[in-house]
Amino acid sequence: MINKDTYKTIEASPEPVLFKDKNSKFFGYAFSVLTQDDVKAHLESLKKKHHAARHWCYAYQLGTESISFRVNDDGEPSNSAGMPIYGQIQSFELTNILIVVVRYFGGVKLGVGGLINAYRTAAQMALESSYIIEKTINVNYLLSFDYQNMNRVMRVIKEKQLIIINQALEMDCQITISVRKKEAQSIFEIFNSLYKINIKSI
Repeated sequence: MINKDTYKTIEASPEPVLFKDKNSKFFGYAFSVLTQDDVKAHLESLKKKHHAARHWCYAYQLGTESISFRVNDDGEPSNSAGMPIYGQIQSFELTNILIVVVRYFGGVKLGVGGLINAYRTAAQMALESSYIIEKTINVNYLLSFDYQNMNRVMRVIKEKQLIIINQALEMDCQITISVRKKEAQSIFEIFNSLYKINIKSI
């Protein structure tokens, strides 16, 4: 996977799915998240919505190059909930995602094997109903130059079809561009070789 500059995530949160086993109900939710604060907000919201539930088990993965993840069994037997959920995130090769499975206990114990199956299935159903997209890993550069060099800069941006994400045109000009990771070095060298144009990664 050298020079891989794409990753998969979900575009939006689908409607929750429901898996039932021996009167227990497992509601599966999938959320697109970028930070641990996003994770926390979704968990708090679900705990209010499903305040009568017994367990809110989850797994999330964040990041594209440095990955962080967490699993939580929320009172279920160790590794019977969080890891099976996380296994589905890995199986679908997703990141920047949170999956929560909310369990209402139906009075009959399922055993560890039954729990693993239920949490894995609810997570899988949630992902199967999600819209999965592929995104590029991008590098952002700040270009600084004076007005007389505007045309030279814009010509490169147009030719290379670069994305402008911010521009401040005051006494001098500053434009922030977003470049696909695998093209970043060559784009940097183009601008770096232009006289009186300063480029730095941000």
